[in-house]
Amino acid sequence: MKKVPLTDVPRLKQRIGETVRESLRVQEAFFSKHADTVLEAFALLRETVRKGGKILIAGNGGSAADAQHLAAELVNRYLRDRPPVPAVALTTDTSVLTSIANDSDFGHVFSRQVEALGKPGDLLVAITTSGNSPNILQAVRAARRIGISTLALTGGQGGAVCRLADLTLRVSDSSRTPRIQETLLLLEHVLCELLEAALFPRPCKRSPQNRNPRRTHGRKTP
Repeated sequence: MKKVPLTDVPRLKQRIGETVRESLRVQEAFFSKHADTVLEAFALLRETVRKGGKILIAGNGGSAADAQHLAAELVNRYLRDRPPVPAVALTTDTSVLTSIANDSDFGHVFSRQVEALGKPGDLLVAITTSGNSPNILQAVRAARRIGISTLALTGGQGGAVCRLADLTLRVSDSSRTPRIQETLLLLEHVLCELLEAALFPRPCKRSPQNRNPRRTHGRKTP
């Protein structure tokens, strides 16, 4: 394949370096400031699962992708084989989402699912970089009415969700959506790692019919 010629390579490399350094700065600042709250969030997740509850996850756009990513890590595996953790991304059923949006209002696409699927003892993880997404706020309100605990993952000034959720983790060192999303994804991985180690200290063996020897953590081995 022929290389595509680039102009102003030094400037482009500088831009790459600046972007990476900014992302690392925001991530390091977040975990330095909020390590104790991260542990609170981990404890909330752990106790939810230990007591038989499930984790409902909601978000829009990139946060919807995060919701699905987090649910996959919990239901399947993060670093090793072990029993599944009950988790549902409320962003995946297009028939449910579009019927609610069409027949009612897009602001209810998550709250309606919380009402249908949630029960006291569950946990709603609400991901919103702005903290003001109307359908996320409605979902948190619905969860509170039912008796479902709520964990908000947000950024910038935090928005209205900070006043509604039981616990909030806010990426406060940037108002830029990409930097917030990158930090929240790392946070989600940290929580998965802590949760998996706490709930399943010893790796479990899968039965042969459930194992694909050519795959490790979603990627084909060479």
